[in-house]
Amino acid sequence: MNLIGILNNRYSTKSFDPNKKIASEDVEQLKSLLRLSPSSVNIQPWHFVIAATEEGKQRMAKGVQGNYKFNEAKILNASHVVLFCVKTTVDEAYKDHIAKAESKAGRFPNEQIKQMTKDGRTLFVNIHKEMLKDEQHWLEKQVYLNLGQFLLGAAALGIDACPMEGIDARILNEEFGLTEKGLTAVTAVALGYKTESDFNNPAKTPKARLCVEEILTVV
Repeated sequence: MNLIGILNNRYSTKSFDPNKKIASEDVEQLKSLLRLSPSSVNIQPWHFVIAATEEGKQRMAKGVQGNYKFNEAKILNASHVVLFCVKTTVDEAYKDHIAKAESKAGRFPNEQIKQMTKDGRTLFVNIHKEMLKDEQHWLEKQVYLNLGQFLLGAAALGIDACPMEGIDARILNEEFGLTEKGLTAVTAVALGYKTESDFNNPAKTPKARLCVEEILTVV
């Protein structure tokens, strides 16, 4: 795999071809990208709403009106749209839920390691909940770890994508019943295949990044 080539070709797609759809086998790989992302202490504080139908995309488009109208065409013309959501808090029940899933997967060779894992998770949760008081921000950081992996993975599959923070979370929370589930929308990603006329394509508009010497220090 030519990773540098993938990175150079990946970009925020501004114009999707509505006639091109993502194959079902690639959709399953995209779902695996979402599920298998790393997160601090394996907290996995996320949920994803995938708009895979015209009706689903119309519902998603309700969150990009007014100031965010510029994102409507991306959502409606995309093959699929993923809404990234985050838990608003982590309680004891959820930590127990994670621990049970880990036990079921066979992650703990003995009770000592199981307890160490649970204690480590509680330590980090409490640091952000009680000491730093930035629990929500910390949980959102985990979602953005997922987002970064997802964008690279989609590009590796040859799928174009556009991450969008230009969404109205309040509207989407109501539309998909997120608040009552202890969740809130954070960002969305439109997925599909670019049109030939997309102005943001690096073949037409060269990718611009700061030089290596400016951003890297090797010691």
